[in-house]
Amino acid sequence: MAWFAYSATDAAGKTRRGTLQAENPRQVRQQLREQQLLPFSITETHEYTPGKTAQQKSKMTSAALSMFTRQLSTLVNAALPLESALKAIARQSEDKKMSALVSDIRDKVVEGHTLNDALSQYPRIFDKLYCALVMAGERTGALGTVLEKLAEYNEQRQKMKSKLTQAMVYPLTLTIVAVTVICILLVAVVPQVIEQFTHMKQQLPLTTRILITVSDFLQAYGLLLGGVLAGLAIGWKIWLRKPQNRFAWHRWLLTRSPVQRLMRAINSARYIRTLSILQASSVPLLDGMLIAMEGLENGYARQLMATAADTVRQGSTLYTALEQAHLFPPTMLYMVASGEESGELGPLMDRAADNQESTLQHRITLTLAVFEPALVVSMATVVLFIVLSILQPILQLNNMVG
Repeated sequence: MAWFAYSATDAAGKTRRGTLQAENPRQVRQQLREQQLLPFSITETHEYTPGKTAQQKSKMTSAALSMFTRQLSTLVNAALPLESALKAIARQSEDKKMSALVSDIRDKVVEGHTLNDALSQYPRIFDKLYCALVMAGERTGALGTVLEKLAEYNEQRQKMKSKLTQAMVYPLTLTIVAVTVICILLVAVVPQVIEQFTHMKQQLPLTTRILITVSDFLQAYGLLLGGVLAGLAIGWKIWLRKPQNRFAWHRWLLTRSPVQRLMRAINSARYIRTLSILQASSVPLLDGMLIAMEGLENGYARQLMATAADTVRQGSTLYTALEQAHLFPPTMLYMVASGEESGELGPLMDRAADNQESTLQHRITLTLAVFEPALVVSMATVVLFIVLSILQPILQLNNMVG
């Protein structure tokens, strides 16, 4: 299979250009005729492949994706044709890669493909949820409304991620600085101070002896210890590459880890939020469950949701299926049950997701509020131990002289 660049005219006499994948130019002509296009130039090319962007290391950031979705929803809601909207976004974008990507999508739309088909060729940028919502919007004729909901969803995720990142910056910085300072004290400062007491025939205090042992160990094996830790980190990443190992790790996180409640809250909130958007976009419940399941990063949670989808397929209610998964809090399950009974499943799931995300944010904030002073106290205790270990021999020497 190869890629061919073509130029053709449509029924209105307008020139259309783009690329198609085929085994030979004859197949390209056949595909163009099926699209009611008359080709007049077909050449093999290697400059453009629809799947190339998806395979590049660099991809669209979350902020850029949110901006693209918001711009597209605004233009589509303003009754601007999809082709013109994509062209305007491509021209307005200052990022060359972003502009090229949008231009490629526009070319596929001009060729006669749906927006969903064009976006699905870039799976690293537009995931299954994104493409499914776009497809639902195109089928129902409410593409602008669906894109607006999708933009809000992406912006909420970006906002939550930004808050978590900002909340973790201070504790991580404090930890790194404190550990670095303590290591410098033990390796560079403490040996020079302790050397002054080596000529003493008196036995040094226990704290000083412990400090000397730790300092000698770090001087002798510090680099080796750092190498071992780096090796363990690399080995851990390699171990997680195997699907069965990664699944076991994800299962441990949700069932036995100290942060299992937090991990369940994160996964349940994301699943319910996604499912509520799919419901509001007229996606069937069973299809929505399968799509929302793919949006979960935890493999064990995806398995639980796949089982829940099978339960719904067999005729059970959504409430029963989610309750059997043992992943969702009782309040969220109650709101799902109320939504099924009242016929307002989408809005109530959206409200349940709001409550869960609010609770999650409060829990993370509280955890960090407790962690920060605990970290300060711990590091201060270590520094105090070092200071006392140095002062005790000095006081002992002064007593001897006195």
